[in-house]
Amino acid sequence: MAVVGVLALQGSYNEHLAALRRIAVRGVEVRKPEQLLGLDSLIIPGGESTTMAKLANCHNLFPALREFVSGGKPVWGTCAGLIFLANKAVGQKTGGQELVGGLDCTVHRNFFGRQLQSFETELSVPKLAEKEGGNDTCRGVFIRAPAILEVGSDVEILADCPVPANRPSIIISSGEGAEEEVYSKDRVIVAVRQGNILATAFHPELTSDSRWHRFFLDMDKESQTKALAALSLSSSSRDTEDMPKNKPLDLPIFE
Repeated sequence: MAVVGVLALQGSYNEHLAALRRIAVRGVEVRKPEQLLGLDSLIIPGGESTTMAKLANCHNLFPALREFVSGGKPVWGTCAGLIFLANKAVGQKTGGQELVGGLDCTVHRNFFGRQLQSFETELSVPKLAEKEGGNDTCRGVFIRAPAILEVGSDVEILADCPVPANRPSIIISSGEGAEEEVYSKDRVIVAVRQGNILATAFHPELTSDSRWHRFFLDMDKESQTKALAALSLSSSSRDTEDMPKNKPLDLPIFE
């Protein structure tokens, strides 16, 4: 059985663990670097990203998290977890926060505004329905949520949503003390996948829809299949190389 780690520093890790139990998957809490060893995949949950970053620093988790992400095993970040995985974050508090990185995107830390601007909406996610069945839509729970402003060419966009009319203007310092608006589109990206990384700006663990968790687990199956195929190809190549090159492959039977 696959073992899924859930970073349990702060935030909605208990809800992710409960969602995993509902689909009969073993989830374990992760608070120390050594607890990442032996895991098949990792979920970085939503919460307060600055607080999570400070606690991760206290436990010296960032080097181990970066190694895990770069190792190719599936990693899923929800809300604050999305911020952790982004290569670049804007709209941060003074001084910013440390990021794990690995996901080629720019995320705005508090795109949808403060707690009072939290909301729920139906999201169109055809890829989720294609892989896991059900409707083409899912319920998106956005709690003081981030959003993705830009993605690299290798990033697959899974879902976007309309920008709410009551969203505060997004402004950041240009570096010379001036301020400029950096986002004016009417839709914004809220779910992506890049290789072994899945990221959602919303909280699937707060709904009864288990398809996102199954989608994530299927990523683990895909990575294991690819690893076995690569191992088989490497072994076959070595076997061929080890054969004597100055003799026929079938004869002589005796030396």
